[in-house]
Amino acid sequence: MEPLTWTGSLGTFLNPLFLFALFAFAVSVLGFILLNIVKPEPEIRAVNSQMAAEAAGGPGALLGMGLRYSFFAILALIVIYLLAGIVTPYGFAGIVGEVGVRFTPVWIALVLTFVLSITYKRKLGLYGKLFDSLIGMVGFALVMFWVFTAIFAGVFDMIITHPVLDQVSGMKNKVPGTPLGNPEPGEYPHYLLGGDTLARDVFSRMVAGSTTVLLIAPAATGFAFMVGITLGLPAGFYGGKFDTVISFLANLVLAFPVILLFFLLVTPEIREYVIFSIFSNNVTFPKFMAAILFIFPILFLVVLWNSRFFTQPSKRNLYVALTVIIGGYFYLGLAWDADPLGLISLDGGVLIVFVSVVFVNSPTVFRIVRGLVLDIKTRDYVAAGQTRGEGPWYIMLWEILPNARGPLIVDFCLRIGYTTILLGTLGFFGLGLSPESPDWGTTINQGRRLLGVYPHPAIVPALALMSLVLGLNLLADGLREESLKD
Repeated sequence: MEPLTWTGSLGTFLNPLFLFALFAFAVSVLGFILLNIVKPEPEIRAVNSQMAAEAAGGPGALLGMGLRYSFFAILALIVIYLLAGIVTPYGFAGIVGEVGVRFTPVWIALVLTFVLSITYKRKLGLYGKLFDSLIGMVGFALVMFWVFTAIFAGVFDMIITHPVLDQVSGMKNKVPGTPLGNPEPGEYPHYLLGGDTLARDVFSRMVAGSTTVLLIAPAATGFAFMVGITLGLPAGFYGGKFDTVISFLANLVLAFPVILLFFLLVTPEIREYVIFSIFSNNVTFPKFMAAILFIFPILFLVVLWNSRFFTQPSKRNLYVALTVIIGGYFYLGLAWDADPLGLISLDGGVLIVFVSVVFVNSPTVFRIVRGLVLDIKTRDYVAAGQTRGEGPWYIMLWEILPNARGPLIVDFCLRIGYTTILLGTLGFFGLGLSPESPDWGTTINQGRRLLGVYPHPAIVPALALMSLVLGLNLLADGLREESLKD
């Protein structure tokens, strides 16, 4: 079987157009830069129809038109490259087209998500307003691309072309598009993005890595927010000694450089350190930290239901009981690895990374929540709630917290991006997750050893990591822009 080229036979027709569009885009950008340097835009003191007509026909308008059309031409050609493989014979659209074919369920899910969201955006609150922002939509598309990839790859076992740990003879460090020597019936015939130093498929490991990253980063960030919100609300609302003590502890943690703190938390000596023994079981440092940090979501929900349904004891008791039972079940499995049904557990390496992320991010979230509460508690609607006789926790959870959702949602998106980078950094240094893990940091670390000769095993996961973090940052910018309009 012949090797695949990047664009295959399709590139014979489209590559010249793509290069021309890139050239036009570069010229337009360079022209804008030179125009602003040579002829700065003058201060406008009066505007009339003649001036508007002159401005409309100036070089700036021509450059703007070229920039706009060249950008959309590049975007359209990229879409054609990716989707042409769906309707053409295998290999006709090259590597790019076949990669696009593998992501077919992701494209379908993205289109359905955007169509439904735009159709009902006026009924979807802040999420719906996100689709009024171009930056927000681009960021949302990038994030949801990887979310759907993680779902289809991890849950439905789709997209991936080869098992992530399989080593195929003769495929070590092979370039993208290399065919397998003797593929078995039903086996995918190519390594689309090449092979790594252990002859494993780079494309499959990149796709599987999204599942690992998106299982840990959002969940760990969510737990960190539970800790920060649960402690930040009373600290900002009540103040006093409680605020002083918690703020001091938060500042103490924040005083350490983040990377150094991560290294200290995930070193083998800390991971294996036994704090105490109970029922002949050793409680190591990670389990002890998990036992403390993972209790906060249960406490938060119990207080939330109690404050909301305090005057409805039957409903309150039902919600509290369900929270304790379900939350306690997850708590036993996640923190103590003691799930009676054996369904929920965390690997030792994943647990210490998870706990480390929660521990490092919680103080920052606490400070943000505390600052928001100090500002919002002086508002008139808070005083009105106190006049009506509402309890402190009701005011904090149902009056103050909803009005702080904008900054918190934005920070949540940004913090997932920071967490993704931290996970990549830990994997790069070989800390936390196992060496066989397909997470992007570990694969970048394994690929960097021969970076000068075979760059593709490191570049592919690095680009995946960059695109996810970029999407999260753009999504946060879009949410910030729309939340400020409320």
